[in-house]
Amino acid sequence: MNRILLLSLLALGYQTASAASLLETFGSGANEFTMEFVTIGNPGNAADTTGSPNPAGSVAYTYNLGKYEVSRNMIIKANAAGSLGITMNSMNSFGGNRLLTPATGITWYEAASYVNWLNTSTGGTAAYKFDGSGTFQLWSSTDAGYNANNPFRNSSAKFWLPSTDEWYKGAYGKADGSWSNFPNGTDSAPTAVAGGTDANTAVYGQSVLTGPADITNAGGLSVYGTMGQGGNVLEWNETAYDGINSGAGENRNLRGGQWESASSALGASSRTSYNPSIEDVLVGFRVASVPEPSTGLLVALGLSGLLLRRRK
Repeated sequence: MNRILLLSLLALGYQTASAASLLETFGSGANEFTMEFVTIGNPGNAADTTGSPNPAGSVAYTYNLGKYEVSRNMIIKANAAGSLGITMNSMNSFGGNRLLTPATGITWYEAASYVNWLNTSTGGTAAYKFDGSGTFQLWSSTDAGYNANNPFRNSSAKFWLPSTDEWYKGAYGKADGSWSNFPNGTDSAPTAVAGGTDANTAVYGQSVLTGPADITNAGGLSVYGTMGQGGNVLEWNETAYDGINSGAGENRNLRGGQWESASSALGASSRTSYNPSIEDVLVGFRVASVPEPSTGLLVALGLSGLLLRRRK
């Protein structure tokens, strides 16, 4: 593709992203921000039977997973744009309240409300159901988009919190269908660092006072291209800990370890759970979405290695 065509596409409102990623834009003006996603392919893959839960990681469809954890800046701007009122823990005692540190101290319900805003502010359908008083509910069979296999999530939503299987596949899966024990594509723990982007590193094993790294400086990438699924902060999964999304208030799955954890917390067999109303300085989240180009126009630039997506 030549330079003239590239400039023409940019003039029409297309965005550039890295070769294997997609950009989504939210908010406007001073409150505009972007979120980068990587595509998790190999739909219908066989589950891993060596981790926890067992089995785990089989996903029937292609989807996108946030390359990075959601940052404080993404919450601040969404709060301003959508009057969401989401609160975060202060990180003054844990490395400071930098805009690019992970957004922590957010309940599962607040994370779900945030994801709903990502959907509705871009003209889409809310992923999660809240009643008039803000209480989370299951979708019912009379609701459009109801999915009997997962009454937590509306099937018409574009953005959502990753399920246990979606999160697990992004961290430990490989395009050929095989699995690794750590989110560096191997069965050996990555090197512990306080920050950086070198391959085969992750942010763990640090003093609790050090705090997490910025979301774009949180270690090497997984095979699929995500950062920080090992260490930095624990992450909410959409799925209930028992794997059956049958109760609005049941404990949710948490994965990935945090900056002060041992290497074992990063492994495929390590997970924990919290009540969805809990706020914790160690816990953040990332976002998943439906794959492009079903909700946007992609043009592959073979010579430049870029992907372009028309801005909504």
